[in-house]
Amino acid sequence: MYSFEGRIRYSECDEAGRLSLFSLMNYLQDCSTFQSDEMGMGLDGLTGRGLAWVLANWRIEVDRLPAFGERVRVSTWCYELTRAHALRNFQMEAGGERIVRANTQWFVYDSVRGRATRVPEDQRVYLSDEPPIEMAPLARRIVPAGEGERAPEIVVAHRDLDTNHHVNNARYVAFALEALEARGAQAPACPLTLQVQYRTMAFLGDKIEPVVHPCEGGWDVELRHGADGATSALVRIQGRKELA
Repeated sequence: MYSFEGRIRYSECDEAGRLSLFSLMNYLQDCSTFQSDEMGMGLDGLTGRGLAWVLANWRIEVDRLPAFGERVRVSTWCYELTRAHALRNFQMEAGGERIVRANTQWFVYDSVRGRATRVPEDQRVYLSDEPPIEMAPLARRIVPAGEGERAPEIVVAHRDLDTNHHVNNARYVAFALEALEARGAQAPACPLTLQVQYRTMAFLGDKIEPVVHPCEGGWDVELRHGADGATSALVRIQGRKELA
């Protein structure tokens, strides 16, 4: 298990003074990149071989969002690694209590061939003996119901990109929340579950067409690639009744 500690900054908070969902995702992503850096793989990682780890699927269960100034501990570990993919857990703790847990699925992407490829043997260094968190399984494929309602188009800007030169994983969630706001819809309050499935990459200048669908206890937001109508990402945000 790899962990780092932090304190919630004002710049990371929403209007209620709590960590925003966008900032939460960045904490989790930062944890895995910090681990890679400390293992000597850094941002360059597999780049020299034309390869990169790409995230395909998130499930994040949030019991509560920490407030401004709270001290938090973020941890991650890879509990399954095969030739096809990796499964990685994350958690955020505050005051000795786990308040966020997440499960993720990753693939190695071959940028030359433009497709997923086998996980190199040297990447087994990430595999941990830590058992997985007990939580609901990752959804295989989320399918929104009905035609949905369109929200204003988004044009991908430089601020949306990461070092792989495509839209950063967390930015898709920001796009979805902006689409909900534009449609006059409100995201569920905590406790909540956030699921994100990434399907096609979006790049600088691409046009994203959000489509908002109601689902049980919340919303599905399709982020369609304007050029061909394919779904770049599907974001589902739902309230969780068991802790409400």
